[in-house]
Amino acid sequence: MIDDLLIRNKLWSQEKTAKQADYFERLSNLQRPEYLWIGCSDSRVPANVITGLEPGEVFVHRNVANLIHSTDLNMLSVVEFAVNQLNVKHIIVCGHYGCGGIGAAVSEQDFGLLEHWLQPVRDVARISFPHVHRGGWNDEALDRLCEASIVSQVQRLANTPTLQTAWAAGKDVSIHGWVYGLKDGILTDLECTINLGKTDREPVSA
Repeated sequence: MIDDLLIRNKLWSQEKTAKQADYFERLSNLQRPEYLWIGCSDSRVPANVITGLEPGEVFVHRNVANLIHSTDLNMLSVVEFAVNQLNVKHIIVCGHYGCGGIGAAVSEQDFGLLEHWLQPVRDVARISFPHVHRGGWNDEALDRLCEASIVSQVQRLANTPTLQTAWAAGKDVSIHGWVYGLKDGILTDLECTINLGKTDREPVSA
């Protein structure tokens, strides 16, 4: 019932202020995050909860399968604001095992408009896993595809004008690729970090 959410909100607010009277006053002045989180829309992967951060400590953008599209003005605006206004130091592209979007991208079903959105996943599948045909993916293969897609999204984000311009200006901002395990709650660094602010400023291959 929708009214239950309002009741739970009041209880949550009372619990927070009971533990720390100035909690919300402090939180209202905390929007100085060092992290931008680009994650999946999956409700089981809340960024600040799984990283142990307060809400104001991480700036968040989420979409289906945590994809980077060069035409996604919503995502690009978030990145622009985070890099140039909030001066974040780290951008984390985080996917998760068991992602429905990853599975949908390589299934034999037609998901309508979602088919266009998930095309970057199929591109990774075609290039990196040519031996696996659409509809023939098991859980292990889907996990590897999930990881490869995250690495690809890090590269795609590095090629955006916002990041290229920031690095050319000497901004020290890194892009990281992480994956989250729904079964154990553990974040894993895929070791694909890119930071061209102090070194090579040429675009990377996507």
